[in-house]
Amino acid sequence: MAGPKEGPPCIMSLAEIALRPVRAHPARPARGGGRWLGAFLALTALLAGALVAAMALAITEWTVLSALALALAGLSALWISGGAATALVGLVQPVLARENVPDGWRPAGRTAILVLLCNEPPAALARYLSDLRRGLDTLGLGTDAAIFVLSDTSGRERIAAEDAALAPLAAAGEITLRRRAKNTGRKPGNIADWLETHGAAFEHMAVLDADSRMSAWRLRDLIHRIDTRPRTGLLQAGMTLLPGRSRFGRHQRTSSRLLSPNFGRGMAAWAGECGNYWGHNAIMRVAAFRSAATLPRLSGPPPFGGPPLSHDFVEAAWIRRAGWAVELDPDPSGSAEDGPQTLAAFHRRDRRWCQGNLQHLRLLAAPGLDPVSRLHLASGVLSYLAAPIWLGLVALVASGAVTVSGALPLALAAGILLLPKLCAMAGWLARARTALRRRVILRAAAGELWRSTLIAPLVMIRQAGSVVSVLTGHDCGWTPGAAARRIPVPRGLPEAAVGLALVALAALSGSGTAALWVLPVALPLVAAPMIERRLDAGA
Repeated sequence: MAGPKEGPPCIMSLAEIALRPVRAHPARPARGGGRWLGAFLALTALLAGALVAAMALAITEWTVLSALALALAGLSALWISGGAATALVGLVQPVLARENVPDGWRPAGRTAILVLLCNEPPAALARYLSDLRRGLDTLGLGTDAAIFVLSDTSGRERIAAEDAALAPLAAAGEITLRRRAKNTGRKPGNIADWLETHGAAFEHMAVLDADSRMSAWRLRDLIHRIDTRPRTGLLQAGMTLLPGRSRFGRHQRTSSRLLSPNFGRGMAAWAGECGNYWGHNAIMRVAAFRSAATLPRLSGPPPFGGPPLSHDFVEAAWIRRAGWAVELDPDPSGSAEDGPQTLAAFHRRDRRWCQGNLQHLRLLAAPGLDPVSRLHLASGVLSYLAAPIWLGLVALVASGAVTVSGALPLALAAGILLLPKLCAMAGWLARARTALRRRVILRAAAGELWRSTLIAPLVMIRQAGSVVSVLTGHDCGWTPGAAARRIPVPRGLPEAAVGLALVALAALSGSGTAALWVLPVALPLVAAPMIERRLDAGA
């Protein structure tokens, strides 16, 4: 198998991509989610249309700002309705049993397990990799699966710590440790380099981050599934979170365990063979990934130019563009990742994701993409634009610039937002076999709802700020020293300031309806310093 063309990764412009022929893999006709995709789109349109209609009926005086508010409501409605529609589709999907791997089965080709590491603590990873190697050997994959640690770590002390933890495994033949001297192209570049030097010896590659975990048996299941499905180019596994070490970490894990399985089943159903990729805990056919190994480089400077930060969505779209199936296995069993343990850490990661997703605006019209791939890219964009859109809508109503009567639009929006949680809870309760199990589920769901209600406005403010930052040309990316240059701000202070401003606007308008719109958002914001301290406890 030939290696990729010479040159660094991420060197193609969109103009160059437009000139390249789109070559689908032979005998791979497009096959989306079929009737489930139609159901998803219809449900999204129905729920969004109902919310927009309720808003239109509630507006008492039509002005330019009223029309603007209705447009903002429409965009916000599309985002929350898509989530609700996915959850509704997931609710009617059966929970499938794992496919049995036949006794004595051997894959047709070898699989490389690529673990990407860059300046992260190596001790826990070393213990995991040693256990994983033993597990793969026990399952009979000793010669069929090889573990590669692809390190971009820099700094003498960090490299020394990494060598102390991982070099013994490499010496014992349990892993292959490779460290690049130059971090060209970051993670995509590291994988592209591996493809050039080692890819020809492997049929499949599973990708893990340093903080993600997959059990040996789950990896075997994924290898078996992709090995026996020649159409499949990428198979993304569902994930849960590792146990949290703070209140915020534990909340995230509870949310993930409660909501992700149902939501994943819904997305897997409507996306069909046009699924998405989340950057890790996935297996790919090496031949398929070669079609995405050279990512587009967006013209101009960051934040909208340069290599895509959220490269995983783009890689999935490019693999699908080449005619391969991209599928989601929503089962989170044996698949997990670590999450941020503080809101500050969450915001830092989310700021990079915001910039990466907004870059996708420039890829929506890229030639040859599957319509569902464009939908994934657009959904990622809207997931961040939703924050300033909702904040702007609340501010217009709070200030009295837009007058609405009654609380029907707000109640309907709350109902649509609750649908994913209600669908997930209904699924869990239907499968609960004892009254004790049902009580545990209800208690966990109630606690998750309460904490999410407090956290959501805080995240909204930070995401709105991130969008404004990107739109005004500020690059966060992976710029060296960016954290050191950041001006320290007391925890929760920006959120509290916005909350007080919204309360002041509502008070000046003198409208009871304005207060109904503002208080659910403003009260958690005003209490943000206290909320953040409590959530970060134990981190």
